[in-house]
Amino acid sequence: MLCGQLGYTFNDPQYLLRALTHRSYAPDHNERLEFLGDSILGCVIAKYLYGSFPQLSEGELSRLRSNLVREETLAVLAGQLDLGDHLRLGEGERKSAGFRRPSILADAVEALFGAVFLDSGFAAAEKVILNLYLPYLNKVDVQALGKDAKTMLQEYLQGRHIPLPNYTVIATQGAAHAKSFQVECAIPSLGISALGEGSSRRNAEQQAAKAVFQQLPEEI
Repeated sequence: MLCGQLGYTFNDPQYLLRALTHRSYAPDHNERLEFLGDSILGCVIAKYLYGSFPQLSEGELSRLRSNLVREETLAVLAGQLDLGDHLRLGEGERKSAGFRRPSILADAVEALFGAVFLDSGFAAAEKVILNLYLPYLNKVDVQALGKDAKTMLQEYLQGRHIPLPNYTVIATQGAAHAKSFQVECAIPSLGISALGEGSSRRNAEQQAAKAVFQQLPEEI
């Protein structure tokens, strides 16, 4: 099932198994693969942006890449793959809902990229990454360079004289050193709200703001 969603079948299934293994489960875990996959992901996205946006400067390309490879985006990709259902976690992480924790999910996605690279090389890893990232790459907004979701939402509302949103922590999960936050972003005057999750309150607020921003009408 997971291989079908990735569009890739492993020649050596041990690479896949290791990519799905958290350090709490076994000594042969996915952290080294995550290190490798992080570099490969950055290279693939940099290569794509370099070829697709010849008008952008080095700094602008760097900001675009950072937005695309950050933990929040990777966690969303993990959700689309139902990756949490496949992770091998120790008992403590299972009880604390580690399979939903954005940091664990993001690391596992990068580990998968590293596993594909070791199994079949750069071209195979590049194909898997671009297939997963295609919806995001098609929506790259050059005008929003350097602006995070909360900033864009604030500018939209201020430009239309609408009160700024309320951010409320709905829930926190996990141990003190590995918390997961759920935050609601609400604009009562528009009747719009959305939830966001992240490994910090700031990250969760950004995700919630992004979800609200996507619901806003172009004109009011």
